[in-house]
Amino acid sequence: MAFDTSPGSFAGRKLILVATRSESCEQGSDPWVQMLFATVPAKYARPLLRGKLRENEIAPDGQAKYVPNGLRVVEALLLREFAPHEIAVCYPAQLDRFVGPETRAIGVHAHNPMGITFAADVYAQLTGPGTECQNAREFRELMQHPALARRRSHLRIIAGGPGTWQIRQTGAQDSYGIDCLVEGEAEDLILPLFRAAVRGETLPRTVEGHSPALQNIPTTQGRSTLGVVEITRGCGRGCQFCGIASRHGLSAPLRQILENVRSNVAGGAHNILLTTEDLFLYEQGPKFATNTAALVQLFDAVTSVPGVKYLSLSHATMAPIVADPSVIERLTPIGVGRAYRRHPHSTHPEKRYQSLFIGLETGSVRLFRQFMKGKGYPFRPEQWPDVVLKGMEILNRWNWFPFCTFIIGLPGETDEDMKQSLDLLHALHSAKFCIVPTLFIPLEHTRLGNRQAAQLPRLTELQWEFFFTCWRHNLDFLRPESKSLFSLGIPLYYYLLGRKLFGRAMKYPLARLAHVPEWMLRRRLYLDLRAKPRLRVPTNLPPPLWRAPGADSNLLQIGSA
Repeated sequence: MAFDTSPGSFAGRKLILVATRSESCEQGSDPWVQMLFATVPAKYARPLLRGKLRENEIAPDGQAKYVPNGLRVVEALLLREFAPHEIAVCYPAQLDRFVGPETRAIGVHAHNPMGITFAADVYAQLTGPGTECQNAREFRELMQHPALARRRSHLRIIAGGPGTWQIRQTGAQDSYGIDCLVEGEAEDLILPLFRAAVRGETLPRTVEGHSPALQNIPTTQGRSTLGVVEITRGCGRGCQFCGIASRHGLSAPLRQILENVRSNVAGGAHNILLTTEDLFLYEQGPKFATNTAALVQLFDAVTSVPGVKYLSLSHATMAPIVADPSVIERLTPIGVGRAYRRHPHSTHPEKRYQSLFIGLETGSVRLFRQFMKGKGYPFRPEQWPDVVLKGMEILNRWNWFPFCTFIIGLPGETDEDMKQSLDLLHALHSAKFCIVPTLFIPLEHTRLGNRQAAQLPRLTELQWEFFFTCWRHNLDFLRPESKSLFSLGIPLYYYLLGRKLFGRAMKYPLARLAHVPEWMLRRRLYLDLRAKPRLRVPTNLPPPLWRAPGADSNLLQIGSA
């Protein structure tokens, strides 16, 4: 590998942007792998992930070929004022090549630096309290890198990203030597902070950004991990456990989106991941109305860029799909036709399917009404289970197999709430989707920020049943060939570790994951997976509170259980 040996490189780059390997990984062009790094205990990561721990690609000059999109945005902002040869974007393994006597500022990307996101705080802890996940280990090793320690006297470290709250909340800022934590959207803050760092000035310990004007969001100049291209910011649906839900949704101009697509393709990306809090809010109409024509135009324009082979999507909500099912039908030719994922249950000629990240969060109407009723608009809160069932039916019919989340332990959750979630899960048992249960974490700057977090040792039998029934479904859908391995390994886990950490409440739910026959569990668990579900996909739905102009109300009545 040939590296830059120009005179400037020996003095070090003035500004360096760095992200860890695990937060930059695009192994298999699959966001699932990045999620594994956030959940798998670091001490078991190598045997469990095997080939997925490969080094990321680097360019001939030693810089990173791809890093998280947020770091590319910072790079683009710095390039407005600093020359390209003054900036390096790299992984920790290459810091020695760029940190030198002339280095003045290190910008660190922090997505999950302490390992306490919704998912990581659950799954890493299954092996014991205080377990460090792979994300957290790599971030710790980055902050303790010898290259930073050697030059600490003349450089400033600035950390930003969606996980900076974790650093502040755990009190790790000083131990990690971080001069400034940047929280929130920071386009208006980056240049002033780095200017001050270059001048050697003392930086504020914490700064909080706010939503910038769209014209202040720059076009990126390099390839983002997974080919991420941002199409919206904000949401506005008001879920009380989410900070982004309180910010009104804004859409990036199509021209800027396509410029970012071209930057990614120029950097070697073949897959473009359109990132948004809700796909159906792109160029939205009044009252969250889906702009189907704009979405079709977006899909067509992005996939028409030379070099784009595949299209991936991030987040969405279920209600718009049910309010106007035609949107999925119209997006399918490109959305599924250009998807890279394949599954034998797909009816597409090439077995392709498209995916969306959809937060279902609860099957309890009471909790839904209390904490997230805007998620179901334009439908009424009491219609939420029907909206989920109908929406899943519509998605599956067109070969969209979503990736869904549920939150266990929302404030005030009762056994009755949990039974309603289990009933909804049972009704979805034959659907084509994946579901990841997470535990409630009170995030700062949310309406539930002062509530108590859910904890694994405190889960009830019903909560454990929901947790492992989800993973039973995922195993059957994604890895049916692994059933025998789980059947052998799960009893060993329970008797060697699980019951010591969490007690007997998890015993029979774990047995379901191990595919112990349902007739042996029927007196121990709430659900009997052999029985007919209590809920059914509705044939007809009552009309929503408000319907988008042009939406075909007859489509709400298509399909039955």
